[in-house]
Amino acid sequence: MHDTTTLLIELGAVILGLGLVGRLALRFGLSPIPLYLLAGLAFGQGGLLPLKASEEFVGVGAEIGVILLLLLLGLEYSASELVTSLKTQYPSGVVDFVLNAVPGAVAALLLGWGPVGAVALAGVTWISSSGVIAKVLTDLGRLGNRETPVILSVLVIEDLSMAVYLPLLTALVAGAGLAGGSLTLLIALGTVGIVLYLALRHGRLISRAVSSDNPEMLLLVVLGLTLLVAGVAQELQVSAAVGAFLVGIALSGEVAEGAERLLTPLRDLFAAVFFVFFGLSTDPTEIPPVLVPALLLAAVTTVSKIGTGWYAARRAGIGSRGRLRAGGTLVARGEFSIVIAGLAVSTEPRIGPIATAYVLILVIVGPLAARYTEPVVRRLNERRTGGSAARAARAGSPSEAPPHSAEPEPAGGAATATDAPAPPPSPAEAESGAGTAPEDESGLSAHRGGKPLP
Repeated sequence: MHDTTTLLIELGAVILGLGLVGRLALRFGLSPIPLYLLAGLAFGQGGLLPLKASEEFVGVGAEIGVILLLLLLGLEYSASELVTSLKTQYPSGVVDFVLNAVPGAVAALLLGWGPVGAVALAGVTWISSSGVIAKVLTDLGRLGNRETPVILSVLVIEDLSMAVYLPLLTALVAGAGLAGGSLTLLIALGTVGIVLYLALRHGRLISRAVSSDNPEMLLLVVLGLTLLVAGVAQELQVSAAVGAFLVGIALSGEVAEGAERLLTPLRDLFAAVFFVFFGLSTDPTEIPPVLVPALLLAAVTTVSKIGTGWYAARRAGIGSRGRLRAGGTLVARGEFSIVIAGLAVSTEPRIGPIATAYVLILVIVGPLAARYTEPVVRRLNERRTGGSAARAARAGSPSEAPPHSAEPEPAGGAATATDAPAPPPSPAEAESGAGTAPEDESGLSAHRGGKPLP
């Protein structure tokens, strides 16, 4: 059979299969990401029926998928909002690094991997997956929630940190001297600074230059600009995802709305391809020998990521339910972790299988944690307080807390995360999980000229 014919058949089967498993997931109210990954495992290296002809095409499509996910995420927010979030949330970035990088470094040292392995595994456990989280926020309809800017701030801090981390790791792996590593680092930081400056100072000019009444021209210019900036950023040791995100925040007004409308179908297609490619590139036979340490590491860093999201959302004055949603959403690891492991595997070959198993576990657990962390914790609290009330009734003691006071106190004993005092919540508010700010079941916050997101 001709190579092109085989390619078309394989791609058609893959895309049709994605549509079917996606419909199955939506019928049960789940994110389709875990099913996309399992489909990739079934037809990848060591799977039931490996795909040969379409592997290279799917790999390129996966790169485009991550870029489009971050571009459309950037289109939701302006450059000023980004800078404000970064200024207010940088302590959350520090907490994120400590809580999530340290477990990976400690695990590597316990496994006897040495300093380079420790630095690499610390990065694997530290960085959440921007691509997975962007898809999850879209699937769950949370782009307008009050905790979403907090989540994005943590992700952007992580992605920008990669501009420092990846050049340093590359220098360590290559055994480069201080001068070589410093030059690479300066180039990366300079690139991020220039793109961010252009987005902040000249965003309106960029939007005006890109703007077009013709949808076809707008699509071609925005997509071409994004791919160009992403490619240049990656060549200069900066994440392509960071470049795409900065292009998104540089565009504003009608240009951003039109680009989002045109690019959403493309994003959905290539994002699905990205998750399938992740599964295709994983050999299932490598997972069982390292499953136990990977599960332990995944359990520890799941809790630490939830703690990160809780802390970051609490600083923003968001109620406990929003804090739990933020923490659960940050659990997923993905593309960056695989890139880091790929850089370090030449120095520490053992990092490959354990990083693959770890990421595969959390890229499946992540969407589930995003959806179920808040309702599960709320139900556990309801059961606990219900049991306390029942014991109080049997004992006839008025000292037990009534059921509606189940709202957990924030860490440190502070009732709010803001400086201004807030009035005590009513019983209905406390029962619904309201914190220091009005709780956000609809959760819509204004972006792009004050328009609430859908």
